[in-house]
Amino acid sequence: MAQLELILPKMGESVAEATITTWLKNEGDFIEAEESVVEVATDKVDSEVPSPVSGKLIKIISNVNDVAQVGEAIAIIETEGADASTSGNEVVSTPVEEVAAKIETQVTAAAETVAPPAIHEPISKESNGRFYSPLVRSMAKEEGINQTELDGIPGSGKDGRVTKKDVLTYLEGGRVAAASSKVEATPSAPVSTPAPAPQKATTAPSITPSAGDEIIEMDRMRKLIADHMVNSVKTSPHVTSFVEADMTKVVLWRNKVKNSFFDKHGEKITFTPIIMEAIVKAIQDFPM
Repeated sequence: MAQLELILPKMGESVAEATITTWLKNEGDFIEAEESVVEVATDKVDSEVPSPVSGKLIKIISNVNDVAQVGEAIAIIETEGADASTSGNEVVSTPVEEVAAKIETQVTAAAETVAPPAIHEPISKESNGRFYSPLVRSMAKEEGINQTELDGIPGSGKDGRVTKKDVLTYLEGGRVAAASSKVEATPSAPVSTPAPAPQKATTAPSITPSAGDEIIEMDRMRKLIADHMVNSVKTSPHVTSFVEADMTKVVLWRNKVKNSFFDKHGEKITFTPIIMEAIVKAIQDFPM
């Protein structure tokens, strides 16, 4: 008889921990090799962790909703016969690496892992009074074109703007002409970036439940959604815009036909299809 620790495998380049969501096996259950034992959740993907060997689950270390670190033991499996390659509590490294490779494949299929980009000079939205579209800046970043090179590319767009075609032409030309012409130009003065304003510490208000109220603790996904919503308020400006429209005739027409419409179709007519028809006609009259 031998025991091995079921290790939480690596599930992505930037994933350091995972939350135990569901144990698919109980203590005392027999497990086949490659059979899923537990479901875990990360910020990127939810996945199942299979057992590297056949054996008996004798101890669950991490319970549901516990957060386990990558490389940490979450359970102990007892093996016998050919499956037991070590004795005592020593961790079997080879099977764990196979499990990690399997989980890595699942993570890659569910959410594409983006390799860290090479470090280049950041491309500004505007430079020397010249505007660069998000597409052009993205292409420059991917191709390793720095700000100096980008400023030297001749633009064929409106007001001399650099277009996608200009960048492709520059790349096909060997990135020589624009770079050499820019060397002779006078370098622009460095622009200092103001330091971000310090964030004020906020405290959640205390809520006293009333009689009959039920407090339901948020699950992991709800907590992540709430965290991202709060961060979006801190990082992005929120703007609300209102456009007023006179719907008097639409309301009168709907009140006139709603009974006959229900008798004919068995459904109530709402304002949604009316607004949709108006949008479709507007797009047809003014195509993008």
